[in-house]
Order: sequence, then C-alpha cells, then structure tokens
Amino acid sequence: MSVARVTEISATSPDSFDDAVVQGIARASKTLRNVSSAWVKDQNVKIENGKITAFRVNLAVTFLLDDA
Repeated sequence: MSVARVTEISATSPDSFDDAVVQGIARASKTLRNVSSAWVKDQNVKIENGKITAFRVNLAVTFLLDDA
C-alpha cells in the first residue's frame, strides 16, 4: 500500500503558464521526494502598464511518502 501527501505551491514565470508549471515542478522536486503528479488549481497574470509581466500558477503537488 502506498500513501501520498498533497502540498500547494505557487510558481511564476515571465514567459508563460507552461513555463511556470515546469519551473514549479522542477523546484518542488528538489525538496520533495517521489513527486508523482500535479494539478493546476489556478492561473493568473501580473499586469503593469497594460502589459503582462508575469504568469503565475498555483499547483497541488502530490508526492508519495517513503515506507517505514
């Protein structure tokens, strides 16, 4: 039997939503072991002077807990 945990993170990219997801998963994988999936819960943009300056995603990241 496996047991998983879900944690929420936010990631930002100046390029795209896709890049924000990639950056978020890459960073989460440095700290969390056994990352198995992620769900994009929300997307939004930062706007300055009428232009998009950042793409932000909120992710629910699932990782498997180590067996004792």
